[in-house]
Amino acid sequence: MSSVNTAWQEVKLTLRPRPDSRDGPLPPLLLTLTVVTGLVDATSYLKLGHVFVANMTGNVVFLGFGVAGAGGISVWASLTALGSFLVGGVAGGRIGARWSSDRGRHLTATTSTELLLVAGALIVAAFSTHHIGTGSRYAVIVLLAIAMGVQNTAARRLAVPDLTTTVLTMTLTGVAADAALAGGPGSKLGRRALSVAAMLLGALIGGLLVLKVDNPAPLALATGLLAVVSFFTYRASRSTPPWAHADTPA
Repeated sequence: MSSVNTAWQEVKLTLRPRPDSRDGPLPPLLLTLTVVTGLVDATSYLKLGHVFVANMTGNVVFLGFGVAGAGGISVWASLTALGSFLVGGVAGGRIGARWSSDRGRHLTATTSTELLLVAGALIVAAFSTHHIGTGSRYAVIVLLAIAMGVQNTAARRLAVPDLTTTVLTMTLTGVAADAALAGGPGSKLGRRALSVAAMLLGALIGGLLVLKVDNPAPLALATGLLAVVSFFTYRASRSTPPWAHADTPA
């Protein structure tokens, strides 16, 4: 029973962190970006030809399958996503270097950049037919993968525990390896469960929108969420609160 209460407290503190907490409002904002990841990967996988724009592990595996001659997998799409993600990582690194001492402005610059890229992908998808042509398909892959590279780099540098926004492998590993059953100190199940749920929610909504509505629908929702995150991050970081300092002690 105590573990359930602990997990519930973690959920509450993640969704509504205390003003004096180390990471301030970053946890709910990063959870929102995790939902965005699910939305864009749903679009890319279901409509852009079995390619991910955020999950690069999947693309490396798909690349191997494609080289081996597996049907329905494009080697060039996987390579394009991987290369574009790396470009986004470089751009994200530059943003991080520019705002290395201010986590709030760092996230504001990151999400604003993402917003422009995802909005660009939305425009391309909106002006395409129901079946996205080759040129438009690669344009959307490039824009979204760069956006996810920028996001992933920011999440890495912000270093909010268990909120990587684009990958869940280590999060799920932590759930199992840190559990009392494994002799660990406790799995921090509340926050980790929220991270998994956010990705699942984004993928579920994205899949439903792609299959039941239209190709641009998940990107429109992702654009709206990025706009909200950008606005709230900007508002929250204007006065440079304690959580915004990169050297805030753990």
